Amino acid sequence: MTLTDAEKAAVLSLWRKVSGNLEALGAEALERLFSAYPQTKSYFSQFDVSHGSADLRYHGAKILGAIGEAALHLDDFNLALSKLSELHAYNLRVEPVHFQLISHAVQTVLAAHYHEEIGRA
Repeated sequence: MTLTDAEKAAVLSLWRKVSGNLEALGAEALERLFSAYPQTKSYFSQFDVSHGSADLRYHGAKILGAIGEAALHLDDFNLALSKLSELHAYNLRVEPVHFQLISHAVQTVLAAHYHEEIGRA
């Protein structure tokens, strides 16, 4: 999928706003994931998955940080995420459907907090 220059600018504009709040937004996305799909907690058995925990804030920030890194490389999005994808698919053995679930949780959180910006994109 190729983005226009205007779409790329919109993504980067939104991401500048998101980047200042990675921990809180990332934790919220993980909490939504675990609430809607409790089976996904099995991948995080070593984490404290209670509301607002340091584990959720840390890992949520890592997830959104990776998305942010990819946002900086929109012309080669797949390459920007390839190491992370390989780690989760081959080493951690995360089933592909779970990537769609976390993606949906992140999109839901961003839409809830940045609905005006997303609506303009």
